Amino acid sequence: MTKRALITGVTGQDGAYLAQLLLRKGYEVHGIIRRSSHLGVADHRLRWLGIADRLKLHDANLSDLSSLVRVVSEVRPDEFYNLAAQSFVATSWRQPVLTANITAVGVTNVLEALRLIKPDTRFYQASSSEMYGLIQQPEQSETTPFYPRSPYAVAKLYGHWITVNYRESFGMHASSGILFNHESPLRGVEFVTRKVTDGVARIKLGLATELRLGNIDAKRDWGHARDYVKAMWLMLQQETPDDYVVATGVTTTVRDMCRIAFEHVGLAMDDHLVIDPDLFRPSEVDVLLGDATKAKAALGWAAETSLERMIVEMVEADLARLSQPAAVTEPQPDIQP
Repeated sequence: MTKRALITGVTGQDGAYLAQLLLRKGYEVHGIIRRSSHLGVADHRLRWLGIADRLKLHDANLSDLSSLVRVVSEVRPDEFYNLAAQSFVATSWRQPVLTANITAVGVTNVLEALRLIKPDTRFYQASSSEMYGLIQQPEQSETTPFYPRSPYAVAKLYGHWITVNYRESFGMHASSGILFNHESPLRGVEFVTRKVTDGVARIKLGLATELRLGNIDAKRDWGHARDYVKAMWLMLQQETPDDYVVATGVTTTVRDMCRIAFEHVGLAMDDHLVIDPDLFRPSEVDVLLGDATKAKAALGWAAETSLERMIVEMVEADLARLSQPAAVTEPQPDIQP
């Protein structure tokens, strides 16, 4: 029998790649989106992957339990992937209550809808490495203590623990993936990797002269979203639900990531990069480095795409977009409740 999957945040980066993966595996794929008068803008990632007409979209909102109950009742999914969030860290300081309502309490609404309507559904929660914040160990694993440093990270921590709570309290097959930074050509332009590749492409094409960034000495463990959605799927194929770190195990500074992008197009980074103090975060997460030993042992998962290969792919995609601006819809921020 064909498996049925329901994805929140389906028009975001991860949702689009996950939908593509599940369709390839023969799933019937459904997605939850907020009601919008501009669907042609919202679903551009699905169209970019060529799958927009292969899944069914449903109107609902993570802040509205009744709408989630309705959609779960209609779809009756075998697997539910909760990828929706207010997912931009900088915005979480400007909109902390919205972030809490969607990224934190919204997880409870989804779990409650499943508990009431179809408790045997296997549930995936998108947790985040930002929960580690002020790191307590050099490498972060499933047992590393959390110390969130932004409203976004605090909200994600709530979502993570409420998932554990529903698993232990109600016996639900609920798993969390503690995903470290993962990027792609589908990443929104407000995120630093895409800001860099888009900026480098603009400079190369003569559309800009400088790239303005904040703290370029911050270190992150960057992987490709296309690899990471495979880990999400693998978690829900396990007999026992659990939580897993998903990471490459390699950390790189924003500075070095910029260098890769500029070198790919034959430009000198120092001629164009400008440090803007206004772009620094109120409290910074200086370094994140994931230990995905558990995911490798239990799921058989490992990152396949190097940072260099990913950045080159992103730069080339931005060069192609900017060379044909009339035919391309610009990616929007990943706010997908």
